[in-house]
Order: sequence, then structure tokens, then C-alpha cells
Amino acid sequence: MQIIDTFLPGVKIIEPQLFGDERGYFLETWTQEKFRAAGIEAEFIQDNESKSHFGVLRGLHYQAGVYAQAKLVRVISGAVWDVAVDIRRGSPTYGKYLGLELSGTNHRQIFIPRGFAHGFAVLSKEVIFAYKCDNVYMPSAERGIKFDDPDLQIDWHVDPGKWILSEKDTRWPDFKDIEPWFAE
Repeated sequence: MQIIDTFLPGVKIIEPQLFGDERGYFLETWTQEKFRAAGIEAEFIQDNESKSHFGVLRGLHYQAGVYAQAKLVRVISGAVWDVAVDIRRGSPTYGKYLGLELSGTNHRQIFIPRGFAHGFAVLSKEVIFAYKCDNVYMPSAERGIKFDDPDLQIDWHVDPGKWILSEKDTRWPDFKDIEPWFAE
């Protein structure tokens, strides 16, 4: 397993080692000791899975205050364009984002620490998306950023005419109007 630092402090790309033969494959997706050695201290308490189809755009989401969450995200089958946005006021990368393709073929994962908003757009016909969280979901702490905020200029890698969004995701505020996470 290779754990790669990114230009966003704390955000890491995980490239697991794949062992395959005529029967299929095996890979390790999470090992506490290896993650801790790479500086990932999150204690995951919940696993989630979603299924979506081409054009679905989910995000940009985060939770505020004591309900903030770190996430380890991956794709089981299909492909997404995954995005993490730094919302830590005072961070040298505040307002910057990292985007990368996660797929059931490349087996990449991304660790997104607390203080980042997260979203993804489905690139394949269908996707099974899985993620671990280090805190519970609390509806009253749910926050978001407008997915098409002009200040962020995120390329979602899906034609805007094909986006499928929840009503809630169309109503989030612009980045400049969010309640930021304060860098420690």
C-alpha cells in the first residue's frame, strides 16, 4: 500500500497493492498501523455505501463543529470524479481543491480529514461508492457549498447538461458565505 501526500495538508491518496490471478483479486483497503504510520489518526466508527448512476453529482458536503467528519472514500465499482475542498480558514490552501478519479479499476482511495468539504460526480453508467467516517452523521450539523460556485471553478468532468442533483445540493451557499472550519 502506498500512501501519498497531496498539496492539501492532510489529504492523502491511498494506492493499495493488488494481488490478482485467474480467480480474481485481493487488496487491503485499510490497516490501522499503516495509516497511523502515514499520519492518519482517524478512528473510523461508521461505514457507508451509496449507489448512483451517470451524471449524479453529490456535494459539496461537510459537517460543522463537534460533528465534523474525516472520511476515507473509495469506489467499489464504476468511476467518480472525487473532490475535496479546503475550508479551514487560516490554511495556506484555503479555498483550494483536489480532484481525482476514483474507480473500481484503479482502486485508489482518498483520505479527507476534518476541515474539508467533499463531493463527487459519477462518470460511469453506475457506481458503488463506499466510505468510512470518524464521526456520526448529525442532520443539524450538515453544511454544504454550492457545487458550481464560480470562485471554486470545479471541473466535475461531466457535461453540466447531464448533472443530476438533489434539491438540497442546489441550495447550498457560495464558498464565500459558508461557515468555515478554523485551522488549528
